[in-house]
Amino acid sequence: MKRDAGTVAAVKARANIAEIVGRYVNLKPVGGRLVGPCPFHQETKGSFNVHPDKGFFHCFGCQASGDVIDFYCRINGLEFREGLERLAAEVGVDVGQARRDPRAAKRRQERDACLAMHELADRYFRHVLATPAGAPAREYLDRRRVSPEMAEAFALGVSPAGWQGLADVLRSRGFSEDQGVLAGLLSAGKNGRVWDRFRDRLMFPIRDGGGRVIAFGGRTMGDGEPKYLNSAETPIYTKGQHLYGLYEARPHMAKSRRALLTEGYLDVITLHQFGYGDACGVLGTALTPEQTKRLSGFASRVDLVFDGDPPGRKAALRAAQMFLSLGGGCRVVPLPDGEDVDSLLHAAGREGFDACLERAEDGLAFCLRVVRETYAPKEIAAWAVEFLTGLGDAALQSVFIPRVSSGLGLAERELRQSLGEAAQRGRRQPAAAAARPRPQGLDIAPRDAELLAFAIRRADYRAALAEAGAAEALAGAGAREFFAKLVGDGADDLETRLDTAQSAFWAKALMEPVENDDQAAAVFDGICRFLRDAREDDRRRALTEAIRRAQAQGAYEEVLRLLGELQALSGRGDE
Repeated sequence: MKRDAGTVAAVKARANIAEIVGRYVNLKPVGGRLVGPCPFHQETKGSFNVHPDKGFFHCFGCQASGDVIDFYCRINGLEFREGLERLAAEVGVDVGQARRDPRAAKRRQERDACLAMHELADRYFRHVLATPAGAPAREYLDRRRVSPEMAEAFALGVSPAGWQGLADVLRSRGFSEDQGVLAGLLSAGKNGRVWDRFRDRLMFPIRDGGGRVIAFGGRTMGDGEPKYLNSAETPIYTKGQHLYGLYEARPHMAKSRRALLTEGYLDVITLHQFGYGDACGVLGTALTPEQTKRLSGFASRVDLVFDGDPPGRKAALRAAQMFLSLGGGCRVVPLPDGEDVDSLLHAAGREGFDACLERAEDGLAFCLRVVRETYAPKEIAAWAVEFLTGLGDAALQSVFIPRVSSGLGLAERELRQSLGEAAQRGRRQPAAAAARPRPQGLDIAPRDAELLAFAIRRADYRAALAEAGAAEALAGAGAREFFAKLVGDGADDLETRLDTAQSAFWAKALMEPVENDDQAAAVFDGICRFLRDAREDDRRRALTEAIRRAQAQGAYEEVLRLLGELQALSGRGDE
């Protein structure tokens, strides 16, 4: 998807920033602005300001700032492209019409078809649950003590035991078998036969941030295998990016600023049934950095509620590390041996679970205890270095180093020395890698390769590329060296000055079709837009730092002036 400032402008014009922010923050009018508690950090007073007339927000506490799209992306833990698309859909802006890339249009059509098929599947599964074919599922829900209200709130359904039930529904609505397979709702055999992917299972719909069904989890109600069957990756669903129940929990998290993270579908539903509306769960896989980042956008603190067995402790250890690396707060909630969330709540009720919450252990303290109790001495030291290095942020490291050293019985001086050696090794590795021969061609990033190939095929654009500062867009030193040869003196004997890897790349680039004048102009314009956006990003970072300094000095008029300048840079697009 190419950057499109028009799309961004249309979304910003249509989206009411006060209404969007008001979904998550209790705003009160103060003068010509709206004020409330910041949703991005814990505070006791309202430092979060929304300026509806200017279309931006700013927190004087944590310095979070931006427009309505920035807020929507941050609060939902979304990358800019996905956030723009979702917000555009909510406010009625057709992103697809703003794109001229036919490949993007095809992807949009595929996504729209997948969403429509999942909506059909959701209605079909819910319908079957209420029919005689759904009797075993209803009996199962009764045995698991899932209330009818919760079954309705989470849109539970059932896939019948047959092989063609959903396939027939999709065909009746004009969808092909190939489309059903692409959506992950049908499976295809080598002989071309197609059948329902989910059969004879209790169905849990998985929703995106806008409430749309994008995938399913299916659980057997007997002894069948696998116990859980989840949707494969599709044009609308990527494993490791979503959390079960996050859409339902989001309003509660906005109030509590806490998230309860657990493992199973039924555990999430049971937590909601007992009044813990800020609960969500991982989707059958280990917690990922993307899920961690997304959840951290909603909650200042995450309480991890995993099983107390060895696999559960291992999962909790990894999850706690990930949340700590973001600088967020997290705790690990201990469960009695042999109990999971569902069994504990039904046996001991809220009183029993609240007792576990009261005994929750600080995330870092939990990590240090588990490592100390289960790791060998050499492994302890290695874990400490790996954990602290993974923080990345020097300020976080300075906070954690004393606690890690004392908690693991390591000398702080030696730990700091090991961190320094690890950082030094990290700095040496790129240089060593660059020094190794590259017989198979240039080791450059795809974006660098595209720019270089264009400069090779269209020599008439080389001077213009150099003047526009194209070298700034090249990420690798090898690519910048190559580009310098392309735009330097001595064009007549250029090929004789190329090394073996560069010559191979040159020959490969010339084998591709040469861009015509219109195509070349479009490519050049795209490079110029990228460079302009990069310079704006640099300016945006400089302004943000200036705002921080002005705030620290109490220069609020200067803060507002800088915020206005920052807002003037908001005409950037999606990608």
